[in-house]
Amino acid sequence: MIRFEDVSVTYDGAAEPTVRGVDFEVPEGELVLLAGPSGVGKSTVLGAVSGLVPHFTGGTLRGRVTVAGRDTRTHKPRELADVVGTVGQDPLSHFVTDTVEDELAYGMESLGLAPEVMRRRVEETLDLLGLAALRDRPIATLSGGQQQRVAIGSVLTAHPSVLVLDEPTSALDPAAAEEVLAVLQRLVHDLGTTVLMAEHRLERVIQYADQVVLLPSPGAAPVLGSPAEVMAVSPVYPPVVALGRLAGWTPLPMTVRDARRRAGDLKQQLENALKGRGELRDQPQTRRTRAPSEPPTPVGALHSLSVTRARIQALRTIDLTITPGETVALMGRNGAGKSTLLNSLVGLVKPSSGTVRLGEAVPHRTAPRDLVRKVGLVPQEPRDLLYADTVAAECAAADKDAGASPGTCRALVTELLPGVTDDTHPRDLSEGQRLALALAVVLTARPPLLLLDEPTRGLDYAAKARLVAVLRGLAAEGHAIVLATHDVELAAEIAHRVVLLADGEVIADGPTADVVVSSPSFAPQVTKILAPQQWLTVSQVRAALPPEAAS
Repeated sequence: MIRFEDVSVTYDGAAEPTVRGVDFEVPEGELVLLAGPSGVGKSTVLGAVSGLVPHFTGGTLRGRVTVAGRDTRTHKPRELADVVGTVGQDPLSHFVTDTVEDELAYGMESLGLAPEVMRRRVEETLDLLGLAALRDRPIATLSGGQQQRVAIGSVLTAHPSVLVLDEPTSALDPAAAEEVLAVLQRLVHDLGTTVLMAEHRLERVIQYADQVVLLPSPGAAPVLGSPAEVMAVSPVYPPVVALGRLAGWTPLPMTVRDARRRAGDLKQQLENALKGRGELRDQPQTRRTRAPSEPPTPVGALHSLSVTRARIQALRTIDLTITPGETVALMGRNGAGKSTLLNSLVGLVKPSSGTVRLGEAVPHRTAPRDLVRKVGLVPQEPRDLLYADTVAAECAAADKDAGASPGTCRALVTELLPGVTDDTHPRDLSEGQRLALALAVVLTARPPLLLLDEPTRGLDYAAKARLVAVLRGLAAEGHAIVLATHDVELAAEIAHRVVLLADGEVIADGPTADVVVSSPSFAPQVTKILAPQQWLTVSQVRAALPPEAAS
């Protein structure tokens, strides 16, 4: 169905091809996962299938890409629209109408489908993706995850034979991600739809893949094989594979269920190791999830906070205190109010009732030049913070705005985003790279309270590890950090405390282990595999095992 024949793509002004030697085939009715570190060209490969590369992006495409027999060099995107449905990393750039129902119908109108067919397909898609309650909502009022589901739905209604998806679950909560992936699996198995998907959160998608195409490094030829074969050599891999590598399991497990069946010996080793040290089974987790200090003065506090936006009550009587050195993960389904809470703390949203305070300051009444030294927000769309033409110019502006010494921001960029040159335009960065640049811009002012909205969206595992190291360092220095995230693995790795939101209300607030271990949706993979022992991460397991037991 999709065929790459020795494809290379070189963008205008680039010294080297972004991808080269891409040669593989996606058979009809299979789900193929495109994996690899950030910046290796996954989005370029996907764009070549829809014809966006090179017709829209420019540059030179050598070799040949065919979809259902059509050569994408001679067929522009509109000439492939009846065959290929594409959803990019940024759903906002995808929308052309104002409301959910209109957006679902728009693609079918463009293809000239009959009204009765359109109506039926809209209803089917609303049910498939859990969007029925949102059908009349303006798209601008939806959460990022809800917008992503609408973007996917707008493509599904046209019933394309090929789906090209770039990070389709990146902004979805765990339950919504499972629903979307289950829909994709049904399309593949029942209707013979061909799916090519790039995704960094491999723990969500690897078990659904028929094949994996790995782009190991920029310009390197891809590696094609079964999920187990590719994960054995991949530089990026999910926690279930990391645990399998640590335990020396062959073949490597791809699912929690497979890993649980083989975890008996490992669980016994962990039990023995802790007994040998005279520790209780859950003691390492309890110790790790306790906040590093208990200072008397909070850096942020919300009291009886309620927010109503567009006649929708986004937050209801929220009470929350954030102390220095504490890392808090805000979790909950899409639309639960996480982003609204962050926006309230940074003064972008005015309370309908209740109070928000940063020390003695009231965020929505504080001048931006003063607020930037009290709180910093990295939003879901990092480009909202980026306006200069080069990375160097962004960093110079950040240093000036923060009153920091020259080079402060650039040093943070180097730490978070190694290999990116000063003259790179932010728009030429991948989604994950732009996020890292925006984080560096915000961190330049060293605010005592740092807010991050979906900070690992678009980040590979190595970039996520670098982010975790930076955030841990900030917490150790006394900065308070609040993350709104659907990334359960990130919460397990870094959060001292988890606050669960549902319909604008706090339904749980406590140490990470206490909250996530008891939740089927928000428990990390290691917890599910090693239950009832309360381990959260592979690094905890590695530290607990004697050196001779860790392979």
